[in-house]
Amino acid sequence: FERDDRIWLILFLVISILTRSSDLTKTTMSKSEQLLSIKDHDFAMRPGFGGPAVPVGVDVQVESLDTISEVDMDFTMTLYIRHYWKDERLAFHSTTNKSMTFDGRLVKKIWVPDMFFVHSKKSFTHDTTTDNVMLRVYPDGKVLYSLRVTVTSMCSMDLSRFPLDTQTCSLEIESYAYTDDDLMLYWKKGNNSLSTDERISLSQFLIQEFHTTTKLAFYSSTGWYNRLYINFTLRRHIFFFLLQTYFPATLMVMLSWVSFWIDRRAVPARVPLGITTVLTMSTIITGVNASMPRVSYIKAVDIYLWVSFVFVFLSVIEYAAVNYLSTLQERKERKLRERMPCTCGMTHPGMMGTYSEEDVNNTGNYGGVPEENGAMKQQRMMVQLEFEENDQVTGHVGPSAYNSMWIDTHAIDKYSRVIFPGSYILFNVIYWSCYL
Repeated sequence: FERDDRIWLILFLVISILTRSSDLTKTTMSKSEQLLSIKDHDFAMRPGFGGPAVPVGVDVQVESLDTISEVDMDFTMTLYIRHYWKDERLAFHSTTNKSMTFDGRLVKKIWVPDMFFVHSKKSFTHDTTTDNVMLRVYPDGKVLYSLRVTVTSMCSMDLSRFPLDTQTCSLEIESYAYTDDDLMLYWKKGNNSLSTDERISLSQFLIQEFHTTTKLAFYSSTGWYNRLYINFTLRRHIFFFLLQTYFPATLMVMLSWVSFWIDRRAVPARVPLGITTVLTMSTIITGVNASMPRVSYIKAVDIYLWVSFVFVFLSVIEYAAVNYLSTLQERKERKLRERMPCTCGMTHPGMMGTYSEEDVNNTGNYGGVPEENGAMKQQRMMVQLEFEENDQVTGHVGPSAYNSMWIDTHAIDKYSRVIFPGSYILFNVIYWSCYL
């Protein structure tokens, strides 16, 4: 019995020793944590809790400006954001006065500012190959906290001058929990707190300016917060849209003018030309609007494209007017030709007072011309008088009237050759002078 008790006592002691050793392994602190006295302080509270607000300086280095989306009204930016503050709880003794640098594992054990990006749609901290987080602590307790972040944020764009527009977007940084009574955010070096990579470039935009501002933001339920702004101004490159939109639209308008130099009777040539230019302009307008947000106001490109579409459409209407007037002219000519045989055998009253039978016979025999030729000339004179009589009765003249109508019908084409190009050139002068 005593032997069994000894065995159980030995087993109990062994288990106790093993359990105690495992607990010691869990609670063992690294030398750096012991040096920073992390176990001796409650880092759930901010530095100087109950006293004045903790000043936190910020500076930013923009690594890249990736995309600007007009459809989603946002932009994507990758940046290094650095925070500077002083936490006396992290002060340590150092004979060399050198700082200590840590990775992201220590960040979870101390107090850091709870920054977030206002109006951001999504953001993340890079983690390849490890978390892109750096913590540097100085002997006097000053802390540098740096991380590499990619953020997609909202940018309200005014596209009324698109594609001749200039856009200003901003990335806003703010503390989520601490009001200005607990945490004071500021740009550490003013405008010099923002630096950019010289290689930053965008395909559609020219980056004109980067600058910083600071404002206070108020929330009715929580109070006032310090907010930092990274503002940048972008001017859109116009050359791409000149090649893809403006130049093709201008060519289509000029192509529609070719119909003014084509014979009005060439219907198979003029009608397909007008329809083709109208459909092409519709395709250009649809293609431009497909890549744009459905805004409720008119953009500059819409004005140009729709005015060009109206010019193309009017060129088709112009040929319809020419063709209609020409048809009316041909009908009137046909009616007069149908009436002419009925008047050839009649004696015109006006001829009896002007010409005698002897005159007619003399005229017919003049120069040895046979008598039947004189009769034919008499018939032609009667037809001419019939035309003159129609002029007096109906207000229309004979051959001269139809020559005049022929000129008026073709005058539409003739005037269109000048009016259409002149009007379009005037529109372009006004358009580019207003938007450039």
